[in-house]
Amino acid sequence: MDADDARWLVGPEAAEELTRAAAEADPASLAAAERLRRRLPPGRAAAVATQVTLRGRAVAKFGDRAGRLFFTADGVEQASRPRVAAWRARRFAAAGVRRVLDLGCGIGADALAFQDAGLEVIPVELEPVTAILAEANLGIPVMVGDAVDLLPRIQAPDTAVFCDPARRTASGRSWRVEDLNPPWSFVEQLLSSRIACVKLGPGLPHTLVPEGVAATWVSDGGDLVELSLWSGPWPPARTAVLLPGDRVLSAGGSTSAPAPADPSDLIGRVLYEPDPAVIRAGLVDVLAERLGAERLHPGIAYLVGPGLDTLDQRGTGLDTPYQRGTDEPFATAFEVLSVLDPGEKSLRAWVRQQQIGTLEIKKRGLDLDPSALRRRLKPSGPRHATLVLTPTGRGARALVVRRLPTHPATSQPGISREPGEPSP
Repeated sequence: MDADDARWLVGPEAAEELTRAAAEADPASLAAAERLRRRLPPGRAAAVATQVTLRGRAVAKFGDRAGRLFFTADGVEQASRPRVAAWRARRFAAAGVRRVLDLGCGIGADALAFQDAGLEVIPVELEPVTAILAEANLGIPVMVGDAVDLLPRIQAPDTAVFCDPARRTASGRSWRVEDLNPPWSFVEQLLSSRIACVKLGPGLPHTLVPEGVAATWVSDGGDLVELSLWSGPWPPARTAVLLPGDRVLSAGGSTSAPAPADPSDLIGRVLYEPDPAVIRAGLVDVLAERLGAERLHPGIAYLVGPGLDTLDQRGTGLDTPYQRGTDEPFATAFEVLSVLDPGEKSLRAWVRQQQIGTLEIKKRGLDLDPSALRRRLKPSGPRHATLVLTPTGRGARALVVRRLPTHPATSQPGISREPGEPSP
């Protein structure tokens, strides 16, 4: 799509065509495309058909708002999730920021969140067609140009900067800092000189995080979605943020790695699987200290805490007590029901004996494919179970676990059995 077709697409004449195309029984069909081509020049017909398709794809991320926005294919894929963008805007606002310079604004997803939070936005976009779509989405002018060239000309000392460097090359999406645009050197300069937030992929090595910045790994609904680096009023720290709920876990003090748990004493205890943001932020031992838990094995991100009866008798030091050990937001909790030999022959016999038909297999630190192992174990029967395969201080073990609900009234899969039936 060229700039002329983009300007037409966001105008009133195209609005009717977009509504008409969206109302088609199958807007992506060849028949629908042919009807568009009879009414419109080829470029504009293609722009309408593409936009209707992109809006349909964007509903999963943007909800009802998708039908009022203009998208590019990269914009649908790369735009921040609205809940994450809203959290970022709240963080800026809470720090007293009133204006944000959005470098590389794309279709304007983050700028929309800044506007929703009452912040003034100055959007900048390198690609002219994308800038036209962003202007329509935001209702304000978008500066077109290279962020590296434009930033020195924008003298706004009271303005924070948000930068989401492009991470695509001719070969597709890239996570290498060498492929960022604006480049990594620009990111480092920005963080050393301005109140700023830079959105990056969550896999950035810790060794590349500049000194003096706050590094925040964000998990949305259990999905690790980004690392953001913050400079200015935010104290340097490694932090995990869980959305929704804005839960925060930060490194603090001199937490030492806990001693590994005794694998012979696991039955009845609580196994914790930390949220991926906690793991990526390097905060597993901080979480262990908070829980009074032990590592199951050095370097393995499974923690073992006290049994449920013990947890019922104590609080966490937080505002609310545990509900049978399951109120920890930064980890999924399981009750350990039994410990098995991890050999396939033993596991296959156990699956057959227990009549396990639905089998969830989780693993860490072992070279195996859970899906392939599940097929080889040939589950068949009316019951379901969760196995955790992991190294321990005495070798690999298979733990039979029951996923603990986050609320006493909520049940989730573990091993199903009739009332009064003994644990396997």
